[in-house]
Amino acid sequence: MRLVTARVIKAQEAKHGVQHLVVEYEEVDGEVVQGKALLYEDLAPQCGVGDMVLMNVTAVDLKLGTGGISPIIANITATRQSIDDPQNGSVVFNDPAPGGGHIIKLRYTPMQHDVLSVEEPDSPFHKIVNETNSLKGTPVVCCELHSQVPLIAAAIKHELPDAKIVYCMTDEAALLASFSDLLVQMREKGLLCASITCGQAFGGDYEAVNLYSGMLAAVAVCQADIIIVAQGPGIVGTATRFGHGGLAQAEALNAAAVLDGMPIATLRMSFTDARARHQGVSHHTITALSRACLVKSYIPLPPHISAEQKEILETQIEESGITKRHTIVNPDFDAATIDLMGLKVMTMGRTQEHDPVFFSAAFAAGIYAAKVLKERG
Repeated sequence: MRLVTARVIKAQEAKHGVQHLVVEYEEVDGEVVQGKALLYEDLAPQCGVGDMVLMNVTAVDLKLGTGGISPIIANITATRQSIDDPQNGSVVFNDPAPGGGHIIKLRYTPMQHDVLSVEEPDSPFHKIVNETNSLKGTPVVCCELHSQVPLIAAAIKHELPDAKIVYCMTDEAALLASFSDLLVQMREKGLLCASITCGQAFGGDYEAVNLYSGMLAAVAVCQADIIIVAQGPGIVGTATRFGHGGLAQAEALNAAAVLDGMPIATLRMSFTDARARHQGVSHHTITALSRACLVKSYIPLPPHISAEQKEILETQIEESGITKRHTIVNPDFDAATIDLMGLKVMTMGRTQEHDPVFFSAAFAAGIYAAKVLKERG
């Protein structure tokens, strides 16, 4: 971990609990560099131009895909202006409002903090969550990538404009919900009625100790018609069979079945990804559905793909054993008619124009979930 002190040279007003900054700091060789930084109001007070901050530049140094922005740990200027604690003489570095609960997230790290989870006794929802033990067949669409969430939600809304969709965010990637611009936009556009951050993830409309109680809260507290489960932005991959964040999809499918939900798996597909392991159905998805998922799930296939693409798809799911373990379904729809409501969704930098099959596969999961809900009445 590498921490640096930096000076704020540009500061936007905070929106939805996030402040975007431009900072400058000195490298070990004396070079002064500029970079982007993010301040989360849950963790530190807002900054102004000229303020000094302490920030983590580890991901920037490693040039990670989601590492172009450094998170702020403390507003040093605000600290210097704070009043010493009269009881023990200590200085208060960050003083965000308490979460109001007794559940700690980011436990035993320097950034641990309290939240009010839906399950705990002090929560107004404790009783109803405690008494809810089943999803009663609620469709649960489980994704690998965060970018699939708005596509699934848009497809559901295309079929059922009044459907209540709740997003359960798991903790395998970004932990702060406010890191996701897509999540903010989905709420603004009415694609989601609520978000629940599960496990060590935090910052959603509701907090949950784990995915199981998070999904139960989705139906008990939010009256969800359909649940979408996915990690936040920033999936991890190592080009190995099991060393990637995609296995979270299998864990979500298993959890949905345990709670009597209807598990629906979204295929991660592409024919434009330059990496062979992600051509056709991604190797992440194949491992998750053929090895790690222990329950029979429904897998919608994208329609209107070329004969060559269809042959590759069918060969992959047949040879991996997916067709024997799960139920394959074929929803029919026109991807061009699905309205993303102005959302600019990309996957690994590719738009719908550049990677239509990725979008179509995610739409297929949403269309099928909506179809199931229609049939349930």
